[in-house]
Amino acid sequence: MSVVLIILAVLMFVGLVVVHEWGHFIAARRGGVEVEEFGIGFPPKVWAKKIKTKKSKFIFTINLLPLGGFVRLKGENDAADEPHSFGAAPLGTKVKIMTAGVIMNLITALIMFTLLALIGMPKLIDNQFTVDSDTKVTREVTITAAQVENDQPAAKAGMQKDDRIISIAGQKIDNSASVGEIAKDNAGKTVPVVIQRGGEQKELQVSINKENTGKGFLGISSSQSGITLQRSTWSAPVVAVGLTGQLTGLTFKGIGTAVSSLFKGDTKTASEQVSGPVGIAYILSEGSKIGFNFVLFIIAVLSLSLAIMNVLPIPALDGGRLFVLLLFKALKKPLTKEREEAIHGTGFAALMLLFILITFVDIKRFF
Repeated sequence: MSVVLIILAVLMFVGLVVVHEWGHFIAARRGGVEVEEFGIGFPPKVWAKKIKTKKSKFIFTINLLPLGGFVRLKGENDAADEPHSFGAAPLGTKVKIMTAGVIMNLITALIMFTLLALIGMPKLIDNQFTVDSDTKVTREVTITAAQVENDQPAAKAGMQKDDRIISIAGQKIDNSASVGEIAKDNAGKTVPVVIQRGGEQKELQVSINKENTGKGFLGISSSQSGITLQRSTWSAPVVAVGLTGQLTGLTFKGIGTAVSSLFKGDTKTASEQVSGPVGIAYILSEGSKIGFNFVLFIIAVLSLSLAIMNVLPIPALDGGRLFVLLLFKALKKPLTKEREEAIHGTGFAALMLLFILITFVDIKRFF
């Protein structure tokens, strides 16, 4: 099951990028700006196809580096003046195009949080927002084989480490202690043990020891993990909005801590506030062992994080591009192509350097 969830998580993460760029794409076309390329991932190019519609034509590409995506517009520089170019568009249209990706990621996060509130929202932070009068709290528990002893009943029957134990002798396993108790009650018998491995359930016939040999009746040690879920009905959209606000506040608090720690020279505290693709992959991998709800929650948080990061005035990102554009408009100075490319080129280089540093920090932290 965890492998399936990991694959699903990767697809959903790529989907967040597609949704973000789709926002830019739609806003540009509605604003009369010509789209030249819609790309998933960053070059080098792997695959390309020309797309023609009644209103326009563009190139759709799949690129090698799965770290994001892009929409390349005609005349992306503010100084461009060709018809149907970004530069020639009214200021209001430019603002809509630049903020469309943020809006799409925010809407996606709200939809996912609403769905989670209906099926079971993982409770992962203190005082997590919910509507108490419309909240049912449950706890999902997973029992797995933490260790399987060689030449013991479970191992002989084919059980492996990390197998999820569903039932023993027809009795559902809902806590770690019940594994030993049920095995003891069936000492000396051959009973069916249902396990789950890689998304597939299997029934093993296990001949339980007649006595406890010091390695238990089954020859395994089990571990218990679980997560608290909060389910809502009519208040699900309210929970989604409230939780989005709560997580946004926590995100800005984390960013503030990271920045202030860097100025103080406390790189350890600063690094604890951020994570890159390696850290995200690790969290999703571990989260897949907990279940679908947790993975969906992390993807929703990532969608919200993409929206927040693209609001900040960071050069090369949407917020930075908009900030620079508005700043030069306010100063009534021309934003030349060379100046704009220098600003955002430097910003992009800084982001790539930060990306490499965060990757090294994540590898050290998790591995």
